[in-house]
Amino acid sequence: MKKRAKVVEEQMPDRQSYARLLAVIKARIQSAQVRAAVAVNQEFVLLYWGIGKEILARQEAEGWGTKVIERLAMDLGASFPQMKGLSPRNLKYMRAFAEAWPEEAIVQQAVAQIPWGHNVRLLDLVKDRDERLWYARAAIEHGWSRNVLVIQIEAGLYRRQGKAITNFTKALPAPQSDLAQQLLKDPYNFDFLTLSEEADEREIEAGLVEHIQKFLLELGTGFAFVGRQYPLEIAGEDYRLDLLFYHIKLRCFVIIDLKAGPFKPEYAGKMNFYLAAVDDMLKHPSDNASIGLILCKSKKELVVEYSLRNTAAPMGIAAFRHLEQLPADLKGSLPSIEQIEAELGGSK
Repeated sequence: MKKRAKVVEEQMPDRQSYARLLAVIKARIQSAQVRAAVAVNQEFVLLYWGIGKEILARQEAEGWGTKVIERLAMDLGASFPQMKGLSPRNLKYMRAFAEAWPEEAIVQQAVAQIPWGHNVRLLDLVKDRDERLWYARAAIEHGWSRNVLVIQIEAGLYRRQGKAITNFTKALPAPQSDLAQQLLKDPYNFDFLTLSEEADEREIEAGLVEHIQKFLLELGTGFAFVGRQYPLEIAGEDYRLDLLFYHIKLRCFVIIDLKAGPFKPEYAGKMNFYLAAVDDMLKHPSDNASIGLILCKSKKELVVEYSLRNTAAPMGIAAFRHLEQLPADLKGSLPSIEQIEAELGGSK
């Protein structure tokens, strides 16, 4: 008599174990996809640089004009019908790209690390070589999209980054002081706010929190929002911090104090008080010393320098700007859109 084959049921993993396995594999696939995309992008940027270099060299050697680019685009398009990016316009960008970056080492180390579309925007919007390279490296470091890159260029980040007046070289150890200095700007650009000239600190603060995404973009990478009007109870009295952040790279709290008018020396004393309280009450033993940033409508550099000279707590002072609302009485005197259109229509 034949023995029955023993049926062994396949054991299925529990949901949590399977979810962990799935998450790990998906992360590996996504990481490989990113690496592959980066490698492909680098190859294309280097290819475009090589094409541009050939065009540039032949034009200079043979004295050819721009019509050769039109002919090249037509012939290359016929030879590689499935390949995009061989239009006359793009070939001209390739030539300009090779002219802007004659050294292959810089192309490989910097600009080949960002997409071609980023490089095109840099060629269009930034004429100074050092500034262009700075934006390329910043885009790599912070992972900026093309739109964010354009926003930072139009906001003049290169000319504002690291320009706040601080005492960091004296108040912080060398590695942290350099990084902290580069994180602060002057002036800060809050053009996403439209406020009256008489707007007070609370109105400015409310506007920044309302537009928190744009505010964080202007502050820069690494800032995590902790709270607005953050409460501190000290010796039985209530105090409130305008805006409190934590910076991931600096590993410290950052207090922002907003002032609707010009900087005054007493603001530094108040910030010194806040920094001592936050370090005592909120700072974890592994955190670095907290940093203060006082943002004012305007400042006089000598007054700021004297205010910080003998201050041991790390802080910086910078100006900010925002769009101004038209006064109510002036608004009524301006023509409406309908009136302007009617006037234009009548003049035809």
